[in-house]
Amino acid sequence: MKKMMKEKEFERLQEIQKIENSLYEKGINSICGIDEAGRGPLAGPVVVASVIMPKDSLIEGINDSKKISEKKREMLYEKIVEEAVAYGVGIIAQEEIDRINILNATKEGLKACIKELEQDLKNKNRGFEKPDIILVDALTKIDTDGISYQSIIKGDAKSYSIAAASIIAKVTRDRIMRQWAEVYPEYGFEKHKGYGTAVHISALKEYGACPLHRKTFIKKFI
Repeated sequence: MKKMMKEKEFERLQEIQKIENSLYEKGINSICGIDEAGRGPLAGPVVVASVIMPKDSLIEGINDSKKISEKKREMLYEKIVEEAVAYGVGIIAQEEIDRINILNATKEGLKACIKELEQDLKNKNRGFEKPDIILVDALTKIDTDGISYQSIIKGDAKSYSIAAASIIAKVTRDRIMRQWAEVYPEYGFEKHKGYGTAVHISALKEYGACPLHRKTFIKKFI
């Protein structure tokens, strides 16, 4: 695969694997990347994903999900979940976001995705029940069920594991929003995924809020 991959892409992947490789060199075997999608939108859930990739994983194109087209993200998602040692997803709905705020909701999603990852490890009988360490994008003061963690600013652009998690989170959330678009077609959720675009804000002012909207996020628009 390395021979078939363009040299520039191979070098880029090697660069975003430096954090993981330094941990492997210290004797750490299983590294879990965690990232979220949907902290900023006016509507819909926040989704947090966790993933353990194999040591020798080298999926061409893995990057910060924001730097990848929707079509390519879908393709990479399938490759990542197929190759992953284990993965998990935590989905926190808009009602809970309104109740406890987006930061706490994201932290709850992180706890949920860790539990799901651990369940996936058990189901797949991987020989261990928890990752050795978690790499997470920017979040601090988090409950990782006793697992040590490193918080990395802009981790989705610096860590292969976090980038893989960012793709799982983003694709999962986009699929949810496309499904909701069929229920509430007037808002165009399939296009903007709940973010505060001009089209979305215009629809919000015209039709008012729907149950998918985060009430604490839309106060200034209605």
